[in-house]
Formats: sequence, structure tokens, C-alpha cells
Amino acid sequence: MKRHVIWFSVSLMPFAAMAGTSANYRIEPAALDNGGLNTSSANYRANSSVATGMAINSARYSGRTGFAGQLGDVVATSIALTASPLTLDEGGTRQLSATLVYDDQTTSALAAGSITWSVQSGPITGISATGLATAGTVYQETVAVVRGVYQTFSDTLDLTVFNSHVDDFGSYASDGLPDDWQVLYFGAPPNASAAALADPDRDGQDNFFEYTAGLIPNDPTSHFTSGPASISDSESQHQGIVFSPRLSDRNYTVEGSATLEEGSWTTLGSITTVDDGPQRTVIDTGSLEVKKFYRVKISRP
Repeated sequence: MKRHVIWFSVSLMPFAAMAGTSANYRIEPAALDNGGLNTSSANYRANSSVATGMAINSARYSGRTGFAGQLGDVVATSIALTASPLTLDEGGTRQLSATLVYDDQTTSALAAGSITWSVQSGPITGISATGLATAGTVYQETVAVVRGVYQTFSDTLDLTVFNSHVDDFGSYASDGLPDDWQVLYFGAPPNASAAALADPDRDGQDNFFEYTAGLIPNDPTSHFTSGPASISDSESQHQGIVFSPRLSDRNYTVEGSATLEEGSWTTLGSITTVDDGPQRTVIDTGSLEVKKFYRVKISRP
């Protein structure tokens, strides 16, 4: 595709608004600055102070002085794809556009429907004939690459698809576990071992508990343990519980009950806590009961 530009000269007389004419055109200044160097109208602007001679620019043409009646060819060299912004949420859409780039670095917009669109890689499920890209579902932020072809030119564009919903990926969706956690340990869906109530490492703790406790769900040596605390002589009248692992990004609440009946559990009010690496010991200093049961509630911040 070629575009032709005709360069021509226009003379401006200082301190006077002088029209430039030829057999084919007339440029009539509508505004003139005090030095007679800058003229303008609704359709053009001529500034003879920007360089030797002058320069003329408008929305449709540009002119350079010093060249009388020369014809120059502007040759298309490539296309450039773009979108604004270069991101979209999973399941969302983004309009793509393209411009034709010439050898003088000028550009012209191309109709999106004139481009042959395709997906090179990543979670873009399709691109319409008018350049509307649609994102698929992802389990983490993922880059997709789209391609556009116009005549003999082509270009690619990277789009980032955001994981805007953490529990919606394939058969892992809506089970209460983050998709990225399940993919990390069990690979892409489907995988029955990734189910929330599954216990693939057979340690008696299901995946939902192991996720909450910060454990590795397919490693039988990674499990939560708890038991009676070892009481010192100075606190021999008290009872307590020791548990592990204790992680800095989890919240732990110890509750006690004398009967194990539902509704009888209460959070310990007066306690002494001792941490030793991943192990925590909690002494119930507010109770002198002979028999008491304890349990640990774990939550994520």
C-alpha cells in the first residue's frame, strides 16, 4: 500500500497577511502573529520559524519548504497491534486495534475487520472478526499472545489475563479451595485427589483441613498434631495442650470443654503460651477442673 505526499513551498511576508497561491490552490491566512511567521486557519497551520524556510501541518497533509514540486513515496513497512489496557479479567473482553506503519514512521489506523486475527498461545478463547478478544478462565495471572495479519504484514500482542475469581477453574471450581493451590499440588483438572474432602496422603486429614492448616496435602509426613501439654511443677494444678505446626500466617484459637458436648466448647480466657519453633504450648491457667478436653481452631487471616 502506497501513500503519496506532495511537498510545496509557501512564502509569508513579515508583518503582512499574504495569501499563498498557485494554479491549483490558495492558502488564505485567517490569523497572523506579530512577526508574520505563524499563520493559521480552520484547516491548516503554517509556522516558518520552526526550521529553515517553514513547515506546514494539518490533519490531512504536511508541507516542507525548500523543495519545489517534488513527489515523494511513503511506503508501508509493518503493522502494529495494540489494546487499551493490555489486561483483562478472566471471562472478560478487550477490543484489539491495528495501525499501518510507514517508512517515515507515520501511521494510519486500520479497520479491525480488515485484520485476520488468531490466538498464538494462552487463555484467549477467541477473537471476533472485528477484533474483540475474549478471555478464558485461569487459575493464576496468565499471559496470552494474539496475532494479527494484514496483507503481507503481521504482528503479535501480549495480553495479561487476571485471575479475578479464585475458585472457578474447571472441575476445581466452587469447592472452597483456591484453584492455584489445587493446581500446585495436583496439577490441572480433572483430578479426584484434589477434592476438598479427599485425603490423598491418608493421614486422616482432608484437603480442606490441610489447606487451612498450611500443610502439604499429598505428603503423609505433613500433618497437624496435638496432645496434652507437659506441665511444669509450678503449674502442676493446670492443664493444657501442645500442637504443631504453628505458622505465622495462621490464627489459632484454643477452646475447652468438660463434656465434649456440642455447645459446651468455650474459648480459653486465661492462658500461658509458649512457642518453640513450629510447636506451641498453651496452658489453661484459668481452670482447676480435674478433667477437661481441648481443641484447636485454625483460620487464615
